[in-house]
Amino acid sequence: MSNNNNTIDKTDEMKKYEKETGRYAIWRGNITEGFRKWQKGEKVYQRDKERISLYVSDDTKSKWLEYTKSNGELTISKLIREAVAAFIVNKSNSPDHKLSKLNPQTISNISHTLKEPLTSIKGYSQLLLENYREKLNNQVLETVKNIFEQSLLLEKKIINILDNIKVESEYDVLLIEDDLATIRLITSIFDSKGFKCKGVVSGSKGLEELGNTIPKMILLDIILPDLSGYDICKTIKSDKEWANIPVFFLTAIAGTEVEKNLDNTKADGYILKPFNFSDFEIIFDILKKS
Repeated sequence: MSNNNNTIDKTDEMKKYEKETGRYAIWRGNITEGFRKWQKGEKVYQRDKERISLYVSDDTKSKWLEYTKSNGELTISKLIREAVAAFIVNKSNSPDHKLSKLNPQTISNISHTLKEPLTSIKGYSQLLLENYREKLNNQVLETVKNIFEQSLLLEKKIINILDNIKVESEYDVLLIEDDLATIRLITSIFDSKGFKCKGVVSGSKGLEELGNTIPKMILLDIILPDLSGYDICKTIKSDKEWANIPVFFLTAIAGTEVEKNLDNTKADGYILKPFNFSDFEIIFDILKKS
């Protein structure tokens, strides 16, 4: 097995081990422990790993050994594993991954700042291509084409990153109600209990708002100027992102009529107008638990 130079010759058995396990049978002139275990019939776990070589000065090594004496056993390999894990956690919590934490106004401002100059670049390059193509020499024409194509790609990236972000809601309750006096009253009721309520005056505005942010609760009038509250509720409950948002009808329609449509719309409940403040206790309880 050994030759005159004190090196170990690789046997057929070692070659078989390396082929089966992807591990070394000999490492730095020594037979590996893994190969010995394999010879004994013990299970050798295959793990995809990348070997990391770490070179440090004697001074650094000395300081590390001194540190481990008072801080428990923490080998260099464990330190690297923990550092990698910490980096992944921090990276996933970095600002690049926190766009959804920004409020809608901030997202809107960023989008505007990026799109405003892009509009001019895209517009003028398209104007040159459509109206002055014959007057441009080939080199200039190709440059303008490239500018226009790059502006299209950038536009798509901005839209994909910013326009589709579901930002965390700055309010607790979305109120879809066409009467401004009722919006002011209900907003005040929630305010007095420490909850924020945002009112919009049409069904389309309500659905548009849901496209940007997810509230904890939706209060929904049934008779609206554009869409039926019943249809809006069905839309909300059939959407996988919105389905779990509690929806309560807030309406002057007769209670018996509303109850007939609860199963069909999958609404979570209703409050009848004119209401008492106590009618909102069920809403407050849901908000406290969410």
